[in-house]
Amino acid sequence: MTAPLTPPHQPQPHDPAWPPPPPSEPGSAGDPITAAEVLLGGVIALVSTAVGALLGVLWLWLAPRVELISDGKGVYLRDSEGESAIGADGTFVLLALAFGAVAALVVFLARRRGGVPLVLGLALGGVLGSLVAWGVGTVFGPTRDVVAHAKAVGPQVVFEAPLELNMAAAAMLAWPLAAMIVHLALTALFGPRDPEPEDWGTGPHPAPHPERASQPESSRPETSQKTL
Repeated sequence: MTAPLTPPHQPQPHDPAWPPPPPSEPGSAGDPITAAEVLLGGVIALVSTAVGALLGVLWLWLAPRVELISDGKGVYLRDSEGESAIGADGTFVLLALAFGAVAALVVFLARRRGGVPLVLGLALGGVLGSLVAWGVGTVFGPTRDVVAHAKAVGPQVVFEAPLELNMAAAAMLAWPLAAMIVHLALTALFGPRDPEPEDWGTGPHPAPHPERASQPESSRPETSQKTL
């Protein structure tokens, strides 16, 4: 009668003839978000919001103006076929894209590791900065009371229309989208790389133990079965 004791070809503990088990990969579940990263994301959002005032000043300075004229009874466009209104939107969008790209570059150079709070800070700061820029351009630009302005300058006198965004919803997304895309591209191209896990089991196996190698096959103890 025979009874199995150890399955054949079963590795023994601390057997030099078998490779060690594969090491566990640290951080496989993702690095936790720290309070410092959340604080840094908030700082990025606040700074971007403040920089939005500069965007508003540049938009007010560079945007083409829509010219109006009054005949004493109504207010009309001086050039009904002009594209100044569309040009104001395009100027805002181009400036916002540039601000978003620069913001992403600055954040990447300051912290190459990236992180979710940084990306959220860039996105939120881009939206808030665009809102601030919109407010600066409309508040400090030509007055929004067109009728009062026409009466003040008199008939047949050309004056500037208030600065407006006809596609405000789309313009508000230009800055955050540019910031996130540029930051993602920089992180993918120049960001730090995670160490590659070692390929376990493909390397050369260690030589068998000298005593076991020199022991004749017939004199080796049987480990798979025991005769009773």
